[in-house]
Amino acid sequence: MTITMIDESQRKAAIVAGFTGLFTMAIVVFVNFGIHERLIAGNAAEIARNILTHEALFRIGIACDLIYCVGLVVLLTALYVILKPVSQGLAMLAAFFRLVYAFIWVLMTINLSDALRLLRGADYLRVFEADRLQALARLSLGRSFDQYYIGLLFYGLASAACGYLWLKSHYIPQALAAFGVISSVFCAGCTLAFIIFPDFTKLVNLWWFDSPMGLFELVLSLWLLFRGIRSPHVLMSPASSATVGSN
Repeated sequence: MTITMIDESQRKAAIVAGFTGLFTMAIVVFVNFGIHERLIAGNAAEIARNILTHEALFRIGIACDLIYCVGLVVLLTALYVILKPVSQGLAMLAAFFRLVYAFIWVLMTINLSDALRLLRGADYLRVFEADRLQALARLSLGRSFDQYYIGLLFYGLASAACGYLWLKSHYIPQALAAFGVISSVFCAGCTLAFIIFPDFTKLVNLWWFDSPMGLFELVLSLWLLFRGIRSPHVLMSPASSATVGSN
């Protein structure tokens, strides 16, 4: 007979993971749709004009991205604490993949800062014409797009590993865990296909790459925050089951 115990640190980590998951998701939605979609649209000249006109808002987006990176580290730590008893090696691998994603997001944020530096036109940049600086800034912003999908591959792998551990542990409903595995593998597979074959987006829209996994992360965060992880359960070997039955 094997008893899978849930200790207090796991229960606290579940609350932290639930809150952090919702918090980081809210930041991403705010920055992407409230700032980036508003400012980083159109040709190089239009983007330059939007960013310089709303520089404070653009800087808020950079700050929020950095906060998001901190949230990712907190989240991966909490998930590791919860899932380590199930499989320490796989939980550590998932944490490492998520850390790679966080590091890539930091690089994306640096690209935003570089674009702003180019557009503000420091003294040493005056040797370049304005349109060239705008083009370089647009290139720096476009680099973040490529980096995101490289990072998304690692995030999908991390989520798939965690989904498997959720499924194995029975800490959350099996249907939710299974959906997490499927949606995460789908995300990682689509991202890898997109990196190799850019025209893959004609078959599967970019929005569908991570949307199912995002839904899983949202439901999981709500579950962990308000319901927590399930109480200890008992796993009995066939021999033990037969002994109990005969008694």
